Amino acid sequence: MIKNTIHEKYMQRCIDLAKQGLGNTAPNPMVGSVIVYNGKIIGEGYHRKFGEPHAEVNAINSVQDKSLLKKSTIYVNLEPCSHFGKTPPCANLIADIGIPNIIIGSIDTASHVSGKGIEILKKSGCNVTTGVLERESRELNKRFFTFHEKQRPYIILKWAQTKDGFIDIERKRNSPKEPTWITNEHAKTLVHKWRSEEQSILIGTNTALADNPSLTTRNWIGNNPIRIVFDRELKLPSHLNIFNSEAETVLIADNSCKNIKVNGLRSNIGIKFVNYDIDFYTQLFDVLTKKDIQSIIIEGGSKVLDSFIQNNIWDEARIFHGDKVFDKGVKAPNIILNEPINFVIGNCKLVLIKNKESLINNLN
Repeated sequence: MIKNTIHEKYMQRCIDLAKQGLGNTAPNPMVGSVIVYNGKIIGEGYHRKFGEPHAEVNAINSVQDKSLLKKSTIYVNLEPCSHFGKTPPCANLIADIGIPNIIIGSIDTASHVSGKGIEILKKSGCNVTTGVLERESRELNKRFFTFHEKQRPYIILKWAQTKDGFIDIERKRNSPKEPTWITNEHAKTLVHKWRSEEQSILIGTNTALADNPSLTTRNWIGNNPIRIVFDRELKLPSHLNIFNSEAETVLIADNSCKNIKVNGLRSNIGIKFVNYDIDFYTQLFDVLTKKDIQSIIIEGGSKVLDSFIQNNIWDEARIFHGDKVFDKGVKAPNIILNEPINFVIGNCKLVLIKNKESLINNLN
């Protein structure tokens, strides 16, 4: 990691700009860019939305006196792209304009870019420096890097538990088909904000039947995540909220159900078949990566959450602790609290933990 106070100052500005694209750029990464001339920022920009101009383009376009570009330094938290996608390559644009100095936070490890943008810049005679606030740059794009380096989404576990350690009441035949709220409205709004920041959300069959959730961002302005639902036997009734038109839903069913006819599903509902008994997670992640899903927040019940925990397939957990007491019910998942960060939200507590084996946490 490069240590330079001035470089770090401007790279931090890139990261702060990039964060404004959270929830809108995927499957592209979040990128910010700053252009500096003679110790002064003369242009800046960030990638606002997938399919729109990249950060470097927006930063260059914001510079009023374009003649200064040939004597400036451009900062960007991720290696400039080198391929033609929705937009032309940023590395070529920088090289063609003749910006002499490029400071980069982290190398893009996606196979179609990795090092190629830097190669273009160096071949054009640019001075390239990498590794400035590298850890912070990778943390910013933890979803993007996990997807390309581990071939799976970044996985966030989320649940709420009572003071006596339950996540749900003891369900009976006449129990209401709705969630048993453990936290407060502030926590609920925060959860909806989180949903808007991730590409997908996952639950199991039991949660779909017991709570009939919508899994949308009703309490927050933002995109609804893709709803991923474990429905092994394709037995979930079509009247459930997960089948409404508010968001895309993907059912994960067992291969044995391929011949079952499912009628009346809306066009936003899809079914993917896997073998639940053999190498399930590899197949699941293959389905999700083919849909370019780089992040998933798991709000399932104890069985689903425990399965990810026991297989150590998770990156962070967000656990609410409410002040209610159930006395009996469904026990909360058991997870090791590695260096927890605690927050108080009204009458409940939020505990955030990172998996020590997470890709981002193991950066040397």
